[in-house]
Amino acid sequence: MGVLDWIILGGTLLFIVAYGVWRTRGSDNVSDYVGGGKDAKWWTIGLSVMATQASAITFLSTPGQAFHDGMGFVQFYLGLPLAMIIICLVFVPIYHKLKVYTAYEFLENRFDLKTRSLAAILFLLQRGLAAGITIYAPAIILSAVLGWDLRTLNIIIGILVIIYTVSGGTKAVSVTQKQQMFIIMTGMFITFFFILGHLPADINLSKAMKIAGATDKLNIIDFSFDPKSRYTFWSGITGGLFLALAYFGTDQSQVQRYLSGKSVRESQLGLVFNGIFKIPMQFFILLVGIMVFVFYQYNPSPLNFNPAATAAVMGSEQAKDYEILQKGQQTLEESKKIALNKFSTALELKEYAAVEDAKQQIITLNVKDSTNRAAAKALIQQADGTVETNDKDYVFIHFILNNLPRGLIGLLLAVILSAAMSSTASELNALGTITALDLYKRNNKEELTDKQYVKYTKLFTLLWGVLAILIASFANLFDNLIQLVNIIGSVFYGNVLGIFLLAFFFKFVKGNAVFFAAILTQLIVFVLFYSLIFIYPSGDEKLGYLWLNFIGSALVIVISLAFEGFDRFLKKSPVKTSI
Repeated sequence: MGVLDWIILGGTLLFIVAYGVWRTRGSDNVSDYVGGGKDAKWWTIGLSVMATQASAITFLSTPGQAFHDGMGFVQFYLGLPLAMIIICLVFVPIYHKLKVYTAYEFLENRFDLKTRSLAAILFLLQRGLAAGITIYAPAIILSAVLGWDLRTLNIIIGILVIIYTVSGGTKAVSVTQKQQMFIIMTGMFITFFFILGHLPADINLSKAMKIAGATDKLNIIDFSFDPKSRYTFWSGITGGLFLALAYFGTDQSQVQRYLSGKSVRESQLGLVFNGIFKIPMQFFILLVGIMVFVFYQYNPSPLNFNPAATAAVMGSEQAKDYEILQKGQQTLEESKKIALNKFSTALELKEYAAVEDAKQQIITLNVKDSTNRAAAKALIQQADGTVETNDKDYVFIHFILNNLPRGLIGLLLAVILSAAMSSTASELNALGTITALDLYKRNNKEELTDKQYVKYTKLFTLLWGVLAILIASFANLFDNLIQLVNIIGSVFYGNVLGIFLLAFFFKFVKGNAVFFAAILTQLIVFVLFYSLIFIYPSGDEKLGYLWLNFIGSALVIVISLAFEGFDRFLKKSPVKTSI
């Protein structure tokens, strides 16, 4: 990194913090601090909702996901537009009508205090872990690639977020996220066109896509019914739908974004905006990863993108074997260039037999490439069992640091850290709000003023920020960071969503039945999660984790109905159903 990169990086981050503090000074009542003044326009809500979900993990992991596995991950988002419609029609009007500050206030109105508290605690558990990961994700990768101290990075990112989140609350999060989304998308577009401009002269976008397609990287939709496949059309439209419903409809980090809307219509338009543009945004980020893949078809790439892994194996007894692999990889890369040139020429001449022949050569060579990388991982594991061999999260940052010009490196690093700050700010804002209003205020018998509750909300936000930094400091990399966040969400979200669906559509079900059903459901989901993650190694699980969202929702509904029916049977009271 040069001086220009440091100026761009530092200036961008300091501007976001200063702007957030300046724009939201004087927020000293609950309506302003927690509700954001209830004056947000739909475009602010839409961008804020998108920025909350688009953490640094999105911009670090998603391109690496596409590099290794192709575009199939986009299926994860297929249920999102339908979820936005349901939330606009059902959730938003009820939240606004009741004038709630948190989603869980509604649960007390519908059920009882203990159900509200349970849902709030489930939220705090999963979102508290996620907040640590959104700090840890960029820190672990930047520390490995740049040589920066990991814990120092965790602390720096955490402190920057804490400053403006504690200072301005919900409005500070919303106003800074517009600038962050602009920086993020500007950086990604520049990267896309930079790659396109640095491919060989005869390779345009159409040919680049055909090269990616030749290696099955553009297989977007999978209609198979294999439950072991993590990402299919069916898991996206069902499990993805339930995850999106739970995340956008019941997760306070998102609910707080659209509860700040000036009206029901503004909140609904903001969510519709997200429903329309979220999938194209994720598609584009995956496409950037595909372009990185094509770029490395013509340019040298390491056997493993994690520099710590390479350093570990090169300093061990396996170094000679690794060097042999590297020499073989260099020969393989030259063969790939020849095959790719044949493929490009055949496409221009429209010699379809030659196109197919070159395509088969490309496929064969990329299979050998995958074999070499697997062998490299095995050697790294032998050299040091503690080092991370899965390098999906390091692909994009390696490309940035080794191929982009000065200045643009600083901008892309600002993109990553801005995304980390944006998502973490929303999470801390929600965690502090839930702790102060759903737990402390509701269980505290002493009457306090608005200013005192704002003070406690700030204090809890600060404490969650410190806890998130601690979690980040002791976290471990897991397969792929974007999948880790979604897995954690899937463990809790289905259950919480089921509670809300019961509240909306099953008027006869009472609090006791829901409370005990939710506890039992969460235990069952924990058991399923344990079997998926620990009994079956990654890639061999018997059920994709997205299905946990559907299972959790269905279980809590069915068990609640059974408990309520049994209770009424004992009381010999007729069941009245209404929806």
